[in-house]
Amino acid sequence: MQQMIKTQVPLPREITMIMKVRKEELVPIIRKMIAIELFREGLVSIGKAGEIAGLSRHEMLDLLSAKKIPLHYSAEDLREDLETLEKVTK
Repeated sequence: MQQMIKTQVPLPREITMIMKVRKEELVPIIRKMIAIELFREGLVSIGKAGEIAGLSRHEMLDLLSAKKIPLHYSAEDLREDLETLEKVTK
């Protein structure tokens, strides 16, 4: 289980109107935005980005695709995929 930190970030009140979401929806959306940006900058893998966003690897791939973010698929990503494939096919 991934350890979490709790923090408060002051945001302008109108952020929910700009984003067209309810206040309760902000945390998951912000987690996804952070995960996307960390992945885009090459700081985390797809799997780690998914963990940060609270998504499965497949869901994270779908999110990146929907946002038209190019994948930088590394040897580590391939290794993780092969390990997952082995587990699934056993």
